[in-house]
Amino acid sequence: MGITKHIPNTITSMNLLCGALGVIFAFKGSLDLAFYMMLAGAVCDFCDGLSARVLKAYSPMGKELDSLADLITFGLLPSIMLHRRLIEGGVTGFWAYFPLIIVVFSALRLAKFNVDDRQGENFLGLPTPACAMWCGSLIYAADHGVMSMANLLHDTHLILISSAILAILLVSEIPMFSFKFQKDSVDNRTRFSFLGIVAAFAIATLVLKINWSYIVLITFTAYILMNLIKALFSLRIRKN
Repeated sequence: MGITKHIPNTITSMNLLCGALGVIFAFKGSLDLAFYMMLAGAVCDFCDGLSARVLKAYSPMGKELDSLADLITFGLLPSIMLHRRLIEGGVTGFWAYFPLIIVVFSALRLAKFNVDDRQGENFLGLPTPACAMWCGSLIYAADHGVMSMANLLHDTHLILISSAILAILLVSEIPMFSFKFQKDSVDNRTRFSFLGIVAAFAIATLVLKINWSYIVLITFTAYILMNLIKALFSLRIRKN
C-alpha cells in the first residue's frame, strides 16, 4: 500500500489543523475566519473518509484520530465561537461560558460513537459536524444576513437555548440519517427528500439574493427537524 495508507490520516490531520486555527481566530474575535476554518475542516472530514474507502486504508488509528480532530473542529470551535458572541453581546459570568457544554457533550458523543456497533449506516444522536455547522452558520448569518433576521440571530437567549438543545441532541438515542447513500437502503428516500428540500431553499436564497450562509443554516436546521419528525412518527407507530 505504501504511502497511500497515510493519505486519510494526513487529511484528518488537516481537519485538526483547521479546527485549531479556527479556535485561535475565534479567541481573537475573527468569527468569520473561524467559520471559514470550520468549513475547510468539514471538507477535510468528508475527504478523509472518502479517501479511506477508495484506497481501502482503514485503520484503528485513523478512527481515533478522526474523533480527536472532530472534537476540536466540531466541538471546541463552535463552543468558543458561541462563547465569543455572548461576550460581544455583553453577557458575563456563568452564562457567557454556558456554550462550552457543547464541547463536553461532543466528547461524550464521539466516545460513544467509537464503541457503539449500532451506528453503522446511520447515527444515534446528532453528529458533531451537523451541530457545529448549525452554530457556525448561525453566527455568520447574523453578521451578514438581512437586518430583520440578523436581529433575531444575534439574540443571546437564542444562543443559550440552542446550546442546551444541541447538547441534549448530541447524546440522545434519536436515529439520524447519514449523508452517505447506501445501496438498497430504506433511508435513501429520506436522503433524496432532504436534498430536494435543501435545493428548493438554496434556489429561493439565490433568487432573493440572501447571503449564502443561510443555505447552510437552513440545511442543518432542516436536517435536525426532519430527523426529529421522523423519530416522533416512528414512536407513534410503535405505540399503535
